[in-house]
Amino acid sequence: MKNAKTDEEYKRELTPEQFQVTRKKGTERAFTGKYWDCHDDGMYHCVCCGAALFDAKTKYDSGSGWPSFTEPAPGAPVGEEHDRSLGMTRTEVHCDECGAHLGHVFPDGPGETGLRYCINSASLDLKKR
Repeated sequence: MKNAKTDEEYKRELTPEQFQVTRKKGTERAFTGKYWDCHDDGMYHCVCCGAALFDAKTKYDSGSGWPSFTEPAPGAPVGEEHDRSLGMTRTEVHCDECGAHLGHVFPDGPGETGLRYCINSASLDLKKR
């Protein structure tokens, strides 16, 4: 990974919740993150490395309690891998630049993609336009 740091470096730079979510694959509680009900325009970046991940133009209210997007931004370093934790089979999404856990993608979204990128607010930093 291009922007990998040690856990100690991340602990100094991130809040405890951001560290738990992004580095330990945690999940914030639904309807508690700062971006779940945010309607501001801009680009959502990885809180760990600053990579541009999701355009606010693709954000929608999924009713899930987490920020949801129909697709990553063009060229965004969003990777996927199978997640079989918690007795479920899901697709985890992460930042390919630094390995930060972002959330999961589900095949129940609206529009052309039919996808719902369900992302933890703690993994994101919105840079407004």
